[in-house]
Amino acid sequence: MSWTLTADDLPDLARGATLLGTGGGGDPYIGMMLVKQVLGDRSITILDPDDLADGLFVIPTAQMGAPTVMVEKIPAGFEPTLALRTLEEHLGRTADATMPIECGGINSMIPLIVAAETGLPVVDADGMGRAFPELSMETFAVYGVHGSPLAIAGERGERVIIDTGDDDRQMEWLARGIAIRLGGVAHIAEYAMSGADVRRTAVPRTISMALALGRAIRVAREEHRSPFAAIADTLSTTLYSHVRELFVGKVADVERRTTEGFAKGTAVIWSADPSSSERLEISFQNENLIARWNGEVVAIVPDLICIVDHETAEPITTEGLRYGQRVRVLGISTPALMRTPDALRAFGPTAFGLTEPFVPVEGEAAAAKAADAFALATEGVAGNHG
Repeated sequence: MSWTLTADDLPDLARGATLLGTGGGGDPYIGMMLVKQVLGDRSITILDPDDLADGLFVIPTAQMGAPTVMVEKIPAGFEPTLALRTLEEHLGRTADATMPIECGGINSMIPLIVAAETGLPVVDADGMGRAFPELSMETFAVYGVHGSPLAIAGERGERVIIDTGDDDRQMEWLARGIAIRLGGVAHIAEYAMSGADVRRTAVPRTISMALALGRAIRVAREEHRSPFAAIADTLSTTLYSHVRELFVGKVADVERRTTEGFAKGTAVIWSADPSSSERLEISFQNENLIARWNGEVVAIVPDLICIVDHETAEPITTEGLRYGQRVRVLGISTPALMRTPDALRAFGPTAFGLTEPFVPVEGEAAAAKAADAFALATEGVAGNHG
């Protein structure tokens, strides 16, 4: 069932999207302010993926670049809609809706800017179920929809079309180079698809999940309840059903650099117990990729590794990490469609050059049960690419 989103919903959505961004995806605060400026007192229609007509034409819109750059390089605001119009012109077809390519960070907001400017509805789904650093790391691509042709727009009205056919990695490589030359940030329209494709390839209802998460954290704090319990309760009935506390401590060191269009680095968190020598080390590329407790892997991509404030559960991005912050680190399980062999090849550990194998944050037995349920639900569907 479709529903409407207003400016009053945006702070909760931003909070939930920052959590799902698992450290990356860009801070959605800037995106939220841009949406508010364009939206005013109007509303945006959010479409449930199950209600989409097969022939509905959807063009996702997004921002790409290093989160560290986005903090200082604020968009003019018109770029994502320009990218959409550029791709429409190239394809000779007008979009019926837009959609996020990822539900975490600022890219939860970019399609809302487009919707506020154009009146288009936004599909309640995305292609990452979190945030990933590369455009090819999409469930869309895993299950047969490719990103090319892609349209890029810059803040001075620059427009570029990239067409690499079915080669999504080459598309990412070329787009990344252009984004770097546009100052480290660009806006894009890509992965054009039908409503039937959305239902088959997207992670469903992630906008509503981000909104529910952000609201649950806020309400729990207002009612003096545990926001961490609220996170677990909210996710328990979703495809992200397992939440595990990985570590509690103080940020002792952050090494961060912007290179090749990404924010890469490592954060070290010492135990909150001053008598303990335990430590958690997290490596990131825009997003948190792997967490090692005293050298032992306790969570790894594509599962979510989320750093939040020790008391308020306010999510902390990789560019927001600072020495001395008191934090909790949460591991959250990803949906089964993000753990298939094809999916792990696209955005599992090896896709980031990690040598450690994927180990589900909730344990092998629980993950196997979820995988069996997913295989049964999608039997005969995965090979149908429309």
